[in-house]
Amino acid sequence: MLNPNLDDIQLNKEEYERYSRHIILPEVGLEGQKRLKTASVLCIGTGGLGSPLLLYLAATGIGRIGIVDFDIVDSSNLQRQIIHGTSWVGKPKIESAKNRILEINPACRVDLYQTRISSENAMQIMEPYDVIIDGTDNFPTRYLTNDACVLLGKPNVYGSIFRFEGQATVFNYEDGPNYRDLYPEPPPPGMVPSCAEGGVLGVLCGIIGTIQATEAIKIILGQGNTLSGRLLLYNALDMKFRELKLRPNPERPVIEKLIDYEQFCGIPQAKAAEEQQRMAMSEMNVRELKQLLDSNTNDFVLIDVRNPNEYEIAKIPGSVLVPLPEIEQGPGVEKVKELLNGHRLIAHCKMGGRSAKALGILKENGIDGTNVVGGITAWSREVDSSVPEY
Repeated sequence: MLNPNLDDIQLNKEEYERYSRHIILPEVGLEGQKRLKTASVLCIGTGGLGSPLLLYLAATGIGRIGIVDFDIVDSSNLQRQIIHGTSWVGKPKIESAKNRILEINPACRVDLYQTRISSENAMQIMEPYDVIIDGTDNFPTRYLTNDACVLLGKPNVYGSIFRFEGQATVFNYEDGPNYRDLYPEPPPPGMVPSCAEGGVLGVLCGIIGTIQATEAIKIILGQGNTLSGRLLLYNALDMKFRELKLRPNPERPVIEKLIDYEQFCGIPQAKAAEEQQRMAMSEMNVRELKQLLDSNTNDFVLIDVRNPNEYEIAKIPGSVLVPLPEIEQGPGVEKVKELLNGHRLIAHCKMGGRSAKALGILKENGIDGTNVVGGITAWSREVDSSVPEY
């Protein structure tokens, strides 16, 4: 309820002290702090974006915070997901987030939804909240969040991050554009690498996440100019911000109901194609590769299709680096042909996906090969624990 009746809302002595730096701001004041106290915000995801924005929303005095996430804390999260700590590795992210929020602000009500948000539960989960914040990292959930916000009439505070770049805006607010005005159609599956593949600067998450928190607070207070109608782009390496104008598309299809967003984004079709490719492809596991390497046979070439910086982190003995982008662009294909010289080909990457893609391209060029299932991650877990996981 963004325009609550504040007459019956009171702040106690501890709250006056806690929020004094807000209350003395004319743009916030006592009424604004009461608005924050009566407001409710739902954050979808407690990862890189959700972590910083939840911390600041709790500190700001948001009265009710909902968190949707089904994942557990992994040590690789801690480089950027600052709401979680080492002692929470292996435990649910929502529990970790709630624990930290209540340390910051014990008066905050925290609702937990340990589930994957879907077309079946989205409306029910989102309906009680004033503002929805999209802290997700995949296209099906972004479209789902957008469409549910449109149907429910909720503002959708959006952010995304990749490598050194981030973007943020506010969708579906005061007749402004929504996510489908920015991206009418999803990109083909696999076209946009995940942060697990491409990496992300940890502090970037804090910058974009706190921008999202700022926008949510402004919406609740009814102050300032929000990012509705403006896409804010940020480049951390160059330390530059720029804006793009966004407008509603009059020809945009009307959103009438929630759909199957995995299907809409082509995920099942891509998985089916990958499975078909996998079934047609020769495979081996890391233990079989270890036996082959130990046998001292020299009738094969093992190529690593990861990026050079990944190869520096960890490598399988005897592997030769031929990055996937080189194979995609052509020179890598010729390099593989030279390396083989009549020998058989074995390829690996981090977990098996990129090497499967590389072998598909090589097969189109007349080169058959065998994919190492699980890649160097499986090698580290099952063969040689001294090889770092990343």
